Amino acid sequence: MMKFQRHNAIRELVGHSLVSNQDELRRKLRRRGFEVTQATLSRDIHELRLSKGPGGYSLPNSNGAAAAVADDAQPSIEDMIESFGVRVRQAMNQVIVNTSMGGAQPVAAALDRAGWTEVVGTIAGDDTVLVVCLDPRRAGEVNARLRTIFES
Repeated sequence: MMKFQRHNAIRELVGHSLVSNQDELRRKLRRRGFEVTQATLSRDIHELRLSKGPGGYSLPNSNGAAAAVADDAQPSIEDMIESFGVRVRQAMNQVIVNTSMGGAQPVAAALDRAGWTEVVGTIAGDDTVLVVCLDPRRAGEVNARLRTIFES
């Protein structure tokens, strides 16, 4: 039963979002409550006959429409934090997000697109994003939201 549910979750994830590698798929599954090992995930990918191309994993016999939609869609803040995030800290009405080298720009852009009302704006360097909030309380809310994403 659990395998059936996990396979359905994998089909849904691959069919509706860009999944570029096994580790990303494992993290997305974990968010849905499925803890899997790399070996189990490899088996699942083989059993589901997923193929991997430049646009990530795709389902068998898919016409590529979902992949095209995923390629056009802007990545979410969750995706960017998973890919580039290192650490998050609050300083008064500001939140500092440390990223891997070169990751600050995409993280800042995703935060700007997210439209969080607590965020006034972002400034990005190479590996640091400065998130300016209206006040320390709202910065605490942003810090908590980002920590939740980091921990998932």
